[in-house]
Amino acid sequence: MSTATDARLLTRRLCVDEDEFDALAEPWGRLHRACRAATPFQSHAWLSSWWRSYGRPGRLRVLLVRDGDRLVAAAPLMRVHRPLPALKPLGGAISDFADVLVDDSVREAGTEALVAGLGELAATALIDFGEVRPGACLEGVHARWRGPRRALADSACLELPGLPMEELLQRLPAPRAQRTRAKLRKLAKLGVESRIVPPDEVEASVRTLLHLHQLQWSGRKVTSEHLRPRFREHLLRAMRPMVTAGEAVVTEFRLDGEVVAADLTLLSGTLAGGYLYGAHPRLRERKVDVAAMLLDACTRHTGGEQRRALSLLRGNEPYKHHWRPEPVANRRFLLARGRTRPLLAAAAWDASARRWAKERLRERAARREGGGPSSE
Repeated sequence: MSTATDARLLTRRLCVDEDEFDALAEPWGRLHRACRAATPFQSHAWLSSWWRSYGRPGRLRVLLVRDGDRLVAAAPLMRVHRPLPALKPLGGAISDFADVLVDDSVREAGTEALVAGLGELAATALIDFGEVRPGACLEGVHARWRGPRRALADSACLELPGLPMEELLQRLPAPRAQRTRAKLRKLAKLGVESRIVPPDEVEASVRTLLHLHQLQWSGRKVTSEHLRPRFREHLLRAMRPMVTAGEAVVTEFRLDGEVVAADLTLLSGTLAGGYLYGAHPRLRERKVDVAAMLLDACTRHTGGEQRRALSLLRGNEPYKHHWRPEPVANRRFLLARGRTRPLLAAAAWDASARRWAKERLRERAARREGGGPSSE
């Protein structure tokens, strides 16, 4: 519940040093837990590790808001120069959600302090937050912004309610639910066993997951970033502290004593997100429904006393629709001051042009699939 703390009593400071940012793990962790809207992608371990792998020296800009010695709000940003001078959230393209953090106990004052601090930064650069989930703290910043602002559509995500597997199956047509139950029984009959990996084994398990992920997508189109050393280093660095803090869970699946699949699910107070998995091609050969196996494991972290929505994260892959998820649209918030208004206009125009181009490509692809002409 928000208190009556006056924003004028809060102090603001800009952190530009990565060692100082690394040292914020404990107070940042308290803030992350005190912010109900926070997602796993705002955890300190995720952001600081991402910066070590992807950041550029001299560009870190983390706005910190304190009530005395207590960190009560933060905006993790970095300076970019192309295509426009802007401040963008840490986490980049490998993070499905971006946001600021505000302690729920001082929500109004913390948000106002962020608006004031970001307003100063927006005098020389556009504030550009993409992939903002509905209900995020940044919505409050946008609502209070005193200057040019825009809210644009961003990526679509798919989401399931925080229900046990059996209740998710009850949402499906009866024949499909019966087939899925049969596939889950087949897992037990084959002897597939799952276990949650303890923190001291996480690094080895993440290496196995990445190896299985590479095997799984061999010869097929894959997100190339997931195969790069910097992504590997990021996961290896971030996962142990996140697992220790309850912000992630790694699950291994064994068959005949061998790890044949592994799943990484990221956790926050209200959200569980299936982030990355790897499965040996042998499972397909034995006609194992890997998607059902993984979803069954994820639902163990969504029910109980702490209900979490199960996000299938970004992407509109056909297999996700098997479970009748609800579409959840991320948004992109652009915030400027008078001097940076032209940057906002340019960014909005570019976003509109990109959407138009994507729509034309989809239309052409649909015509080709339907046997129609392939050009205008």
